[in-house]
Amino acid sequence: MSSAFSIALSSLKAQSEAIDVTGHNLANLNTTGFKASDIDFRDLVASNLGWANSSGMGVTRPRSQQVFSQGTIVSSDSSWAAAIQGSGFFMLKSPNGSALYTRDGNFSLNSDGSLTTQTGDKVLGWTASASGLNTGVTPSNIVIPTGQNLSAQATTSFSFAANLNASGTAANSTNVFNVAVPIYDSLGSTHTLTVTFTKSTTTPNTWSYDVTVPGDDLAAGPAGTQVSLLSAPGTLTFNADGTMAAGSPTSIPLTVSGLADGASTMNMNWSLLNTGGTPEITQFAQTSESDDLIQDGMGAGKLSKVGIGDDGQIMGSFTNGQQKVIGQIALATFRNTDSLQDVGNNNFSATAGTAPASVGTAQSGDRGQIISGSLENSNVDIATQFTNLITYQRGYQASSRVITTEDNMLQDLLQTIR
Repeated sequence: MSSAFSIALSSLKAQSEAIDVTGHNLANLNTTGFKASDIDFRDLVASNLGWANSSGMGVTRPRSQQVFSQGTIVSSDSSWAAAIQGSGFFMLKSPNGSALYTRDGNFSLNSDGSLTTQTGDKVLGWTASASGLNTGVTPSNIVIPTGQNLSAQATTSFSFAANLNASGTAANSTNVFNVAVPIYDSLGSTHTLTVTFTKSTTTPNTWSYDVTVPGDDLAAGPAGTQVSLLSAPGTLTFNADGTMAAGSPTSIPLTVSGLADGASTMNMNWSLLNTGGTPEITQFAQTSESDDLIQDGMGAGKLSKVGIGDDGQIMGSFTNGQQKVIGQIALATFRNTDSLQDVGNNNFSATAGTAPASVGTAQSGDRGQIISGSLENSNVDIATQFTNLITYQRGYQASSRVITTEDNMLQDLLQTIR
């Protein structure tokens, strides 16, 4: 009869611990990246205690196991927020140097430019050097550079689409069409080339072209005039259907030297074909116009804004309108994720039974996607937790009733003895 007390007591302890776990889950209902725990009850028999028989002895201390299911992805106003959709953990280094892992991507920058969690753990990944981004080395602290400059890039090629009016005449000034082409020199200064098309008055379907630069941009001038970059104007001929005829040039080399600002000589190529190899200049009986101007130069720029971009790339925006990858967040996956240990502050650590981490970039291997400007909510399901509370409470009440019943039986026995 005495074993009934210990059996019921084991149940009271087990149900109480289960309620504690459920309470912990509910307390973290709104904790970013939190992973709920499930309770595993296991029966206890006499043989577990080394006894010869196998009679039931109640329930052992329940085992708590975290469930690493996906939480809901929600948007965030922070440019440093990131969520993982799929497998993987952000890699961290604690202030004492230990390796930690988290699903909480609510990051920020500290005073030295390091990307950190809200509790000061440093986020690991790769920071780009002057030679580029190397993700083949061991991840380290991501440090965001301040005051970084992006060098100017001289224009080496340009292209544009244009239609030349087949009905153009000198009488109504539609026989000449100019296209302004902005370019950059090696110092980042801008210059404007002028491409001038002039319809022939003697040869049908024929236009001449010239490319000029302002004399004010050249050290030798002359000021106030346009200086041609061609030794002589070129010629474009067109077919009866308005397309550029065979034999017309498809690319024209240009050189600008002796710039007044001291920049290097510019060697450029004007391409008259698009990326598919089709001529971009046509002659139809429509108003002359140009479009799709493309040139590969840019002025110098200073880093003005930094944030997390797609798939964990740290993107830098520069004052010249350019963007550049200056870092990459690393992700780690594990063969046996459930072996990780919760160490608080939304972090996990590896245990002796944890397989080695597989480290790499998002969407490589079995690693999930990093979604910028978002956070992962807790995966706690409130309906499930409330149902569990009712179940554990009933279990606790039932075990309490066993103790009450056993106590009444003992009292009856004592009354019999008396």
